[in-house]
Formats: sequence, C-alpha cells, structure tokens
Amino acid sequence: MPESHLTDVLVLVAVLGIGAQWVAWRLHWPAIVVLCAFGLLAGPVTGYLVPSRDLGELVHPVVQLCVAVILFEGGLSLRWHEFREARSGVRRLLFPALPLNWLLGSLAAHYIGGLSWPVALVFGAIIVVTGPTVIMPLLRHAALRRRPASYLKWEGIINDPLGAMLAVLVFQFFVTLQAPSPTLEVVLRLAGGVAVGIGAGYLAARLLVGLFLRGEVAEFLKPPVMLVSVLVVYALANAVQAEAGLLAATVMGMVLGNSGLADIQEVRRFKEYLAVLLVSTVFILLSADVDAAMLAALDWRAAALLAAVIFLVRPVAILLATLGTTMTLAERVLVAWIAPRGIVAAAVGGLFAPEMVAAGYPEARALTPLVFSLVLATVILHGFSIRALARRLGLASGARHGLMIVGASPWSAALAERLRELGVYVIVCDSSWHRLRPVRKARIPYFHGEVLSETAEESLDLADIGYLLAATDNDAYNALVCSQYTRELGREYVFQLPTDAEDHPHGIQRPLTGRPLYGREARYEALEARHYRGWRFEAARLSRDYRANAYFAELGEQTMPMIAVRRDGGLRLREAGRPLMPEKGDTVLAYMSASSLRQRGVAGGGGDSRYPVARDRDVPSA
Repeated sequence: MPESHLTDVLVLVAVLGIGAQWVAWRLHWPAIVVLCAFGLLAGPVTGYLVPSRDLGELVHPVVQLCVAVILFEGGLSLRWHEFREARSGVRRLLFPALPLNWLLGSLAAHYIGGLSWPVALVFGAIIVVTGPTVIMPLLRHAALRRRPASYLKWEGIINDPLGAMLAVLVFQFFVTLQAPSPTLEVVLRLAGGVAVGIGAGYLAARLLVGLFLRGEVAEFLKPPVMLVSVLVVYALANAVQAEAGLLAATVMGMVLGNSGLADIQEVRRFKEYLAVLLVSTVFILLSADVDAAMLAALDWRAAALLAAVIFLVRPVAILLATLGTTMTLAERVLVAWIAPRGIVAAAVGGLFAPEMVAAGYPEARALTPLVFSLVLATVILHGFSIRALARRLGLASGARHGLMIVGASPWSAALAERLRELGVYVIVCDSSWHRLRPVRKARIPYFHGEVLSETAEESLDLADIGYLLAATDNDAYNALVCSQYTRELGREYVFQLPTDAEDHPHGIQRPLTGRPLYGREARYEALEARHYRGWRFEAARLSRDYRANAYFAELGEQTMPMIAVRRDGGLRLREAGRPLMPEKGDTVLAYMSASSLRQRGVAGGGGDSRYPVARDRDVPSA
C-alpha cells in the first residue's frame, strides 16, 4: 500500500471522527449516532474508506489498543463515593444481571434466531457487553442525575472487560471440546483471567502512584508515562489470558483515580481529551467497515432476534436482577432500556465468526452481521431516546439554570435571595460557618466546606447548576475555583468578581480566570462597601410596552444592571466590557443605591434591616 494513501486514510478517520463530534454538538444529537452515520457514508455508501482494505491487519490491534485506553479513562472516572451511593444497584447489575442477560440472550438466539446451541451461547455472551465507548458519550448528551448516571457508568465500564472475557471463554470452550475436561478448563481460565487482570492492573497502578509520590517522574512526563503503562499492562495481561488486558486496564484506572494523587485531575483531563479522539476513531473504523451485503443477507428470524434482545432480554434481566435494591422504579426502567452495544461487542463478534466456522459451526457466519446490526440498532434507538425517557421518568437534570455562588457575604446573600425570589435555584458555598449566617437565616441552600475538596465532589450535586460565580475576596482563589469548574460547566458560564490584573501587569492572566462580572465597579471591596451604604437589588421585567432601551434610559449612574433572568429560566450575567442585552420577557436584576431605589419608588430603599447599613463608609472609586 502506498505510504501516501495510508497517511490519507489516517487523516480522514481523524477528520471524520472529530467532525462528527462537532456536528453532534451543534445539533444537540448523540455523538455516537453521528459518528456511525459519518462512518457508513464514508464506507458502505461511498466506498471511499474501507478499513479492512485500507489498513489491513492494522485494524484489529489499533481498535484493541484504543479500547484499552478508553476503558482506562473510564476507570479513572469511577469514584468510590459514587459506588457507595449506588452500590446496591451496581452489584446487582454485575451479578445476577450479567449471567441473566447471557442466559436469556442465548435462549432467544436458539429459539427465535434458530442458531445452534454453541453459536447461540457465544452470541449471548457477546451481547452482555455495554461499554464506555457508547455509554460515556450518551451520558454527556443526556445530562442524567448523578445516581442513575452512576449505575450506567459503572455497569458499562465493569461489564465491558468481564463480558469480553466471558465471550472469549465460551468461544474457547466450543472450539476446544476435544479437551479432557473442557468445563473445568473454562472455569479455571475464567478465574485465572480475572485474577491476572485485577492483579496486573492493581500492581501497575500502585507502582505508578509510588513513583509519582517519590518524584521519580517529571510532571510533564506523567501523562505519557501513564499512557504507555496502560498499553504495557494490557499487552502483558493479554499474553497470559485473552482479553484479561481489558480488565487490567480498567482496574488500573480505578485504582489511580481513587489514589488521592494531587495532580490526578490534570491526568484525568488529558485522558478525557484523548478518549474523545479514540472513541471517534473506533466508531468511524467500526461503521466504515460494515459489509452492506452481509447485513442485507439477514432474514426475518434475525430481525425477530434483534427485537427480542432489545425489547425483551435486557429489560427482563435488569428488572429481575434489581428487585429488592434501593433503586427506584424509574431508575430500574431507565437502566433496563439503555444498553447500547459498542466496539468491544463488534470486535469480538467479528473475530469469533470465522474461527467458529473453521471449527465446524457454519451458523457462526451470522454472528458478525447480527452483532453489527445490534450495535447500530441500539446506538440509534438508545441514543435518541435516553434524554426523552430520562425526562419522562424525572431522572434528567433538565435545563441547568441554577447558579452556584462561591463566597458568602452580605452582598452575595442578598443576590442569592433576590434570585431565589425570581425562581432561580441558587446555592451558596463557603468554608466559614460564620460567613454563611445570612444565607442560613434566609433559608437559601448552602454548602459548608471547601468547594475544591473531594468532599465537595462527593456532596455537591451539580445536576441543576449551569452557572458559577466566584465571589470571595481572594482573586487567586476565585480564579482557581473557576479553573476547577470550567470543565464541568463550560468557560462561557463561569464568572468571577473582577481582578486587579489590568492595574498590575504581574497579576493572574485572563485565560486562567473566569469571565469578569460587570466591570471594575464590581470588585469585592466596592460591592461590600456599596451594600453597607444601602445598595440593594431591584428586579424589572421587560415587556412589549417596557423595552430594554427604555429601562436603561431610566437608570442613573448609581445603578449596576448585572443579571438578566431569561423567560426560560436561564441567566445572562453581564461580562466586563460587554452590554447585558436583555430581551422581551426577561427580568433584569440591577444593583442600585438607596437614592436610586427611592427615586424608582421601591419600598425599603433605605436598606435591609437584616444587614447593617454603614453610611459613613465610602465606596472605593472605580
């Protein structure tokens, strides 16, 4: 194959993958669906990209290594506090749900699909796999609440390597029936594979933790060292037992993710970016390599089998397995329906089919088209239905319109109370119980503790939070908070009180901070001083008869329009140097002096009795 053609193919796969991710983001569609569509267009439809033709024998090892890294990244995201919160359901999703799925899937394959028992049992083992290659993008798309998301995430990441090992061992059982004691051999191999996977992953993770803590690895080398270590552990474990490497990669990620390393967040962020590229690559390769003629050869029994697996096997297995757990009925229904199959199922199916045919099982020719059809059907059905079903069951976070204010003060407490009166969910966070006093008296939701700690990660549910305002008196701390939560909320929704960076050339650089709120007039000292001089928040609703230009024309110099509450409940926070630009139906929240409040006829313009008014304090000049 010409080197230039191979280069073109690799570049095309990367462009298609990231392009599909961008299109999915713009259309608010599940990324997996768009990735499959792009791959099908490039492969079966146009014939321009056929991975088995263009890459040859490279396809399988590339996919294997990508899946190993994806599982490692998934393991990094598994936190023990999430498991403790959902442990009852998670345990049942591993056992008895996994063997139940295998049993019911095998029965359906034999009696509905007409497959022989050996092929049916292998098919049943393959379809128990629901991996992070599909689950993680769907969770980002659906915005589920934390507990139901934990169920799906833990099941997908843990079941993926276990299901792959089960499929390998069932396959080996039937191709080595001439062994003296095949049943005992399979049991021993399964136990050995699990032991090798867990042991290799755990030891490798502890070794890396020790090296990092002793300073044996430079900071800039930690992510690449970790990546190479994952590949080495995967290869070594696979050399001992087929597919044990997937379990080793998962365990390694879980141990590292819960090791308490100070810089694990940087590594986790690097791996998340890498996982997006790898998931995109894997699904482009998968869908582009589909043989359209092979899919067309499936008959009505195959269609009935796929329908039974999607609509009967999985729901029945999960609903039975989760009886008597702490899972609510809504959570059980959601988990029972959502089970998209991914690249591991497709790769294992494509690998086993020709080998089983060669071993004397001609019905195994149907494995590859059946598994590929199941992957495509579940990705489309579950990808488009997860958000709607979660909303119907009350398990979606809905529109994230809430505001988290970090830093309790009389000013931020007044802002929080006024926003709450306008129907906006607000939570105020501070490590000082004393500073939270006005917040507690006003019965505003609060978090007492350090928002950058692991305790906050465990306790704070950000399902309804879409905006953040860091409002402490420490500019550097505000910037650190914004940097921490940018990944979760998005940089455009993370604000902090203005810094003095413009006045001090050696101050914090703008890319490391949140968006500055309002302008220099909104610095912490200025806001606090204005509050003690009687400034308060006034809300004004715009309408067809009372437009924004009329409202702003009425405002005097001693007013600061900061926030607009949109008709749909969302917020617009005014960024420094940009106008607020509210629309008809929005409610504008402005910070006003006592005299401006009296001029506008607002009762209580002299101040709020809950907060002392110190008129002898001057407002710092802006």
